[in-house]
Amino acid sequence: MDYLENRELSWLKFNKRVIEEALDKDVPLLERLTFSSIYQSNLDEFFMVRVGSITDEGIINKNKRENKTNMTPSQQLDAIFTAVRRMQFIVEKAYTQTMAELKKYGFEHVSMSETSEDERKFLELYFKREIKPLISPVVIDKEHPFPFLKNKELYVAVQLLSKKNVKVGIIPVRHEHFERMIPLDGTGKRFVLTEEVILEYAGLVFKNFKVIDKTIMRVTRNADIDYSPNCDDFREFMTEAVKKRKKLAPVRLELSDEFSRVALDYICKKLELKNERVFYSRIPLDLSYLFSLHGLSNDKALKYEKREPQNAVSITETRSMLSQIKSKDVLLSFPYESIEPFIRLLREAAKDPKVTSIKITLYRLARNSKVIDALCSAAENGKEVLVMIELRARFDEENNIEWSKILQNAGCNVIYGPEGYKAHSKLLLITKKSDSGFEYVTQIGTGNYNEKTASLYTDLTLMTSDKEIAEDADNVFYGLLTGTFVESTNKLLVAPRCLQNKILDMIDDEINFAKNGEEAYIAVKINSLTDKQIIDKLVEASCAGVKIELVVRGICCLVAGVPGYSENITVKSIVGRFLEHSRIYIFGTQKRQKIYISSADFMTRNTLKRVEVAAPILSEKLKKRVYDMFRTLMSDNVKARVMSNDGVYAKKASDSTVRLNAQEYFYDEAYKNAQAKNERRLKERAKKQKSRKKSEKNEK
Repeated sequence: MDYLENRELSWLKFNKRVIEEALDKDVPLLERLTFSSIYQSNLDEFFMVRVGSITDEGIINKNKRENKTNMTPSQQLDAIFTAVRRMQFIVEKAYTQTMAELKKYGFEHVSMSETSEDERKFLELYFKREIKPLISPVVIDKEHPFPFLKNKELYVAVQLLSKKNVKVGIIPVRHEHFERMIPLDGTGKRFVLTEEVILEYAGLVFKNFKVIDKTIMRVTRNADIDYSPNCDDFREFMTEAVKKRKKLAPVRLELSDEFSRVALDYICKKLELKNERVFYSRIPLDLSYLFSLHGLSNDKALKYEKREPQNAVSITETRSMLSQIKSKDVLLSFPYESIEPFIRLLREAAKDPKVTSIKITLYRLARNSKVIDALCSAAENGKEVLVMIELRARFDEENNIEWSKILQNAGCNVIYGPEGYKAHSKLLLITKKSDSGFEYVTQIGTGNYNEKTASLYTDLTLMTSDKEIAEDADNVFYGLLTGTFVESTNKLLVAPRCLQNKILDMIDDEINFAKNGEEAYIAVKINSLTDKQIIDKLVEASCAGVKIELVVRGICCLVAGVPGYSENITVKSIVGRFLEHSRIYIFGTQKRQKIYISSADFMTRNTLKRVEVAAPILSEKLKKRVYDMFRTLMSDNVKARVMSNDGVYAKKASDSTVRLNAQEYFYDEAYKNAQAKNERRLKERAKKQKSRKKSEKNEK
């Protein structure tokens, strides 16, 4: 179909938008380097997860075709590798251009050929004293088999000339033993990288051989774990599965420079990789060190303006969170507003003698989690604490395994997601005794219970005392406890049985309004759109005359503006300082609007293969707030890119003379609101003091 795009190629377009930020002149220089590092980190994970999965699929069923563009696994891989190679020029340009501009601020990544004579003497001595004693080189032969190359770690590979034949030598570059950046001045801003020094002096390692060619290399391994348990203890199974991941097959080999074909063919043979999976880069193969450059300068011009989450205007700091939520629904918007009111809610619940139980789903957590501390305190205080912790949260499996042990030791009842289905919902239910029976506080969020990402990702969290929502939430937890799924709900949308079908029904409602000549509208903000049933229904709505506005940060398999199909659909993607992570669903014009926030993207894995929750915004005041937020995102003319009907994203020239960066706008509003709230508090305090003095004077 003309309106469909391959999922993997759409994701690569998203990562292209990320690297474009590394070339944006409006982005401070050190932040541009951060985007270069994010691009590379994203691509690493893409190869580990998606390329790994497609590779496995090609082995199992090479003729299986994906449902968007009818491509086989091999066709998808060919298209992916071609797209990645085409992007490499932009990636290299972004890095070299930014480093060149940083030179006037003292930053310089010096190549070995650019070092002075004195510097080379220093580096050779440094290599002999600090590096050489800690490295373990190997010459591959019958007695020394090809070593296991760890995922994403750097190695120096050399071709050696011996008296008998050509051999290959490998030197691990182990950063746990020495610093990645070797400073060439007192500030540390002028530096060489350790792997470049090892590459330069590799001849000193293999003394009995002549080095005739050399390169830095890096292997990316498949991370597609089989989550089907084969033991009674799921936590034990996941512990073993994570260990096995580290040894899965390579899916990519990166080299820092052209390398001897004979030696490269030998290495590829040992790794069981075809040459099509070899990629070259003229910039460092691992850019993670770039984050450390931020700490080397206090120049404000090189970094984003410092921003900190503000106290929410709707929250009273001196009043119990439980009582505030009882009187009105509360909505927090991260990172613009602080996560502290939510942490305070958990702590209050842990201590309140009338709170009988706390139930929560956990997916990803901060390293020093205040959420875990509060839950452990609650259990130790005699509360019934049920924690559903998802051990299959990709790349957080080890962390969650450890958290599950800590929670269990504290007395929490710990369970895991249902077999075959991840529990991705962000759901909390607090039950409290009252004089009239029981009261409930339910929290539904779009993002994780993670204090760190709450300052980096845009997310929404709703806290409500609505009893029907609490009943739905309780049914979700009952399903998680019993291995069953929610079949019907009062107000929440709950995947896998009660989300996709209800979304389709609400789209149908808008189609019917349009067919009856009434104005019809759908707006959605998500991370990804791949669910073909929803895509086809949106196209049907477009053909019926429904106006559809989509803000999709990453993958979007629906091509907007295609004549005869998606003419009434607009797709925007916002890539900026903060990761756009919140999910918002809006159905209907303002007079009959239904608005939800959710943890679920419109991906089949979310709508049909996970436990997900979407919550309605019931307060008219909060509905207006969320709708206004969406309109601001649609009005962004700085960081938003618009998809054209050929699937290409581009920033569009705006008719408005006012530049609107939605993320900066939301932060400005948060600061203004917090300042106004503080000023009101000071005025009230002054008024009370004046009244007290007047009263004291009258008493005298």
